[in-house]
Amino acid sequence: MPALVNYSGDDELYPGASFGQNLIDLGRMCTLGSSVEGYYCTPNKRARINAPDIFETLRLRKDQKPAIEVLPNECLFEIFRRLSSGKERSSCSCVSKRWLMLMSRICKAEIYKSENLTEGSASCDVEMASVDEDLVIEDDGYLSRCLEGKKATDVRLAAIAVGTSARGGLGKLSIRGNNSARGVTDVGLSAVAHGCPSLRSFSLWNVSSVGDEGLSEIAKGCHMLEKLDICQASSISNKSLIAIAKGCPNLTTLNIESCPEIGNEGLQAIARSCPKLKCISIKDCPLVGDHGVSSLLSSANNLSRLKLQDLNITDFSLAVIGHYGKAIVNLVLTSLQNVTERGFWVMGVAHGLQKLMSLTVSSCRGVTDASIEAIGKGCIHLKQMLMRRCCLVSDKGLVAFGKAASSLESLQLEECNSITQFGIIGALSNFKTTLKYLTLLKCKGVKDIDAEVSMLSPCESLQHLSIRNCPGVGNASLTMVGKLCPQLQCVDLTGLYGVTDAGLLPLLENSEAGLVKVNLAGCGNLSDNIVSELARLHGGTLELLNLDGCRKITDASLVAIADYCHLLKDLDVSKCGITDAGIAVLSNARQLTLQVLSLSNCSGVTCKSGPSLTNLGQTLVGLNLQYCNSIGSNTVELLVENLWRCDILA
Repeated sequence: MPALVNYSGDDELYPGASFGQNLIDLGRMCTLGSSVEGYYCTPNKRARINAPDIFETLRLRKDQKPAIEVLPNECLFEIFRRLSSGKERSSCSCVSKRWLMLMSRICKAEIYKSENLTEGSASCDVEMASVDEDLVIEDDGYLSRCLEGKKATDVRLAAIAVGTSARGGLGKLSIRGNNSARGVTDVGLSAVAHGCPSLRSFSLWNVSSVGDEGLSEIAKGCHMLEKLDICQASSISNKSLIAIAKGCPNLTTLNIESCPEIGNEGLQAIARSCPKLKCISIKDCPLVGDHGVSSLLSSANNLSRLKLQDLNITDFSLAVIGHYGKAIVNLVLTSLQNVTERGFWVMGVAHGLQKLMSLTVSSCRGVTDASIEAIGKGCIHLKQMLMRRCCLVSDKGLVAFGKAASSLESLQLEECNSITQFGIIGALSNFKTTLKYLTLLKCKGVKDIDAEVSMLSPCESLQHLSIRNCPGVGNASLTMVGKLCPQLQCVDLTGLYGVTDAGLLPLLENSEAGLVKVNLAGCGNLSDNIVSELARLHGGTLELLNLDGCRKITDASLVAIADYCHLLKDLDVSKCGITDAGIAVLSNARQLTLQVLSLSNCSGVTCKSGPSLTNLGQTLVGLNLQYCNSIGSNTVELLVENLWRCDILA
């Protein structure tokens, strides 16, 4: 039936008109009114229209909204859900904010399926890329998106949800920080829940405007969720965790930090409904106590990683860990002020942590000599141990732990000020064949002593030694270490101001395996003589040398390095007495293939080193010229132009 076109100027379509075949035609028709092409009827007589009437009609058309905008949300919703093509849905979502938000409310199950409508994968992919160009495809094939600061808004979340829905939606979403003007709310999370049913990983950091309603929507719509990470969410309570427990039974990773409204009830719900949990981290949640933690641990039979920090738990929770943690491989316990020595002792003697390989304890008053000995005996497969600010552990406890922990490969002590050099020597003698890594950081109790080590058995297995910022360590300490550890390959002595050439030389002479990495940053009393000996004795194996802040080092050291260190890849001589002559020596060393060179704060290096640096740049990938005030901007620009493969800091 032909369309009956009205020429009275009221822009109305009379009954009998045929509508477009899709939503785009409908939009055009509503926008153009009676001038739509294809709606033709031969008039009996030309209408007489004067000029004022034309201008009045144009004014009315300009002010009048398209007819489709008059439709209520319910009608638009029904129209939109009949768009089975992802391309069409994405196009419509770009029309207005109203359409976008309506489109984001449509669940995948609500989309009308027609046998005559198929999705074109190629065109859909192009459209998805245009909706959000910042999407990242992870190694596991999931679409990933991270919103930070001002980018975190409800509108952007809705656009992402609609734009990725044709490909199954996001697999990983991270929201960090908040937009103070129009940040993420429950509405944005609802859009994600409707458009991303395949979401597997969700992180929410420092977003106070999101509450239980939004996270409950995620639980209802994203049943495939495996990882949940919530940090500094003051409006999230137990209700959210209860909803997650009901809707996301495949949860494997749960991280909760600084959530004051989450407590035992929520954790108990997770324990009842999420048996696949493998990783749990709970930090700074004042309402979490023994009941919540014990419920999780007693039901999570597959739990392999556990971190508990700043919680109001007692010895009971650690006893539960010791009894039920049979699958735990990595355990971190930090700032548990209500846990006493008995709690850690019971955790060790319960013999439940048979698979534990890595243990970190920090700022826990319950860690004492007796408790770490029990842990060493009970955790028979323990390979890595880190103790930080455990002031009640003394030499006696460390030596006993060394005897008990027969499988330990890495020991790291940070700010354990009750431990002295006697404890370190005793522990090294006990480990003998297993310990490979030893790190001492800011341990003020470790000081030089006169002790006879000839009667002690050397630790043949130790390959990596790091003693950093321990002010009491001097020449005597390094001499003993050199005699006890002949197989060292990597040495880090950062910040040891008391060490001189005389103390470092025995360590270099006793290293039989050949040093590969040496960090002497901040050892201001070392001179060119020791660098020359280092180059002569270990130049055939040395790959990294850091002399940052060794102000007595001059061009003489670079001469030795050029002569002996043919495998050297990384050299840092920042704040040293290096000049243009030393750089020229390095440049002329044909067998030297440096990849990283740092000359920061070397005032003796000037523009004259430009050609030498250009020559070195054939192999360099990193060059640090920061605070080299004697090198002009023109020289730097020339280096940047010539060394296009090298990352230059200036």
